[in-house]
Amino acid sequence: MAVEDPVGVAEIVHGCLRWDWRWDGLDERGVYLARLVRDLGLELGPVVEGLAGGEERCERAARVLELLALSGSWEAREALREYVGEGEHWRDVLEEMAREWPVGWWEDLGAVVRARMKGDEADLWGEPWARWGMETRHPEDGPGSADPLAAETNARLVELLADPGERGRWGDVVRLLARREPEPGLLPWVPSLGSADGERPLPLLPRAVRILGAAAVPAAREWVAAEQEWLAGLGHTVLADFGDVEDIPVLVAGLERDWVEKRWCGPDRTARGLTRFGREAREAASLLRRFWLWTPHSYERAGYLEALAAIDPAGLDGIYVECLWDCEDAARLMGVERAPDQPDVRERLAYLRDDAMETAEVRAAASARLAALTGKG
Repeated sequence: MAVEDPVGVAEIVHGCLRWDWRWDGLDERGVYLARLVRDLGLELGPVVEGLAGGEERCERAARVLELLALSGSWEAREALREYVGEGEHWRDVLEEMAREWPVGWWEDLGAVVRARMKGDEADLWGEPWARWGMETRHPEDGPGSADPLAAETNARLVELLADPGERGRWGDVVRLLARREPEPGLLPWVPSLGSADGERPLPLLPRAVRILGAAAVPAAREWVAAEQEWLAGLGHTVLADFGDVEDIPVLVAGLERDWVEKRWCGPDRTARGLTRFGREAREAASLLRRFWLWTPHSYERAGYLEALAAIDPAGLDGIYVECLWDCEDAARLMGVERAPDQPDVRERLAYLRDDAMETAEVRAAASARLAALTGKG
């Protein structure tokens, strides 16, 4: 649509930079929007204006400008350099520039930055601060009070979980167990380790359970029937990661509930779990196709497609071609690797290979695939 009407679509593209239409903050849009701005020849003025907006709008505009600069736009590059000298959210923008750009594009801003510093910054680390000798200790690295439980054995920590009088320390116990070797003794106490309001597990409890691997499966089969939503969800996650064929009906039923209740965050984990079973999980195929088509959470689409490829791969060629234009790099990578050999695919592979905006992984994969197709390895 944009290619057919580049003038009429300009306001729509700029609107996507003014307002965040993503369902989740993890969803990628930067490369997608930057390509539209560049390939349609849209003016950068409205994009640069976004830098003066609120923090989130500034972040969106800065990301697009960073990519446009990598693609050769001097105007985008200078707009961000000027923003470092006068903008409100200049530190976030500068750190992103240092991650994405060649050092020579920002290293000379040291004097400008020093003039803007207030002298009380205590959380500067990595680039660009290290290069300018301005790095300070991160607060998490500073001295702190020793954890009185750190010296306790796992057996003693489990004893504390069994003591209702120690409830106030359960969160600390779980955090320690999550960072140690797997502790099966944790499993009987998991149902009691929810937050005070009963809405979620204690911090790091899912990690402490997950590192147990298949040893947690028998307990998880009981948890999935629990009334506490967080406990049922934890059981479902364990079965997705480590369950076996007998758990497929439960996983599919969970996926069906997610669809009916429009839970867009998390079903991809179930999908990836079902991938392990291949054709044995074919009863999930129609659900997976629905999620691929309708989820607003673009970050998860690659998980559904990966599951379909393993479970019911028929008819996916067209989807793989579509993936070459996807906003998510994981989906583009799948398209690069699997799209059928045809003229438009080769043309797009060359585009992705040569685009400085593209991730290094996708560019490398596009180069390798195109070389294989053309016999120019």
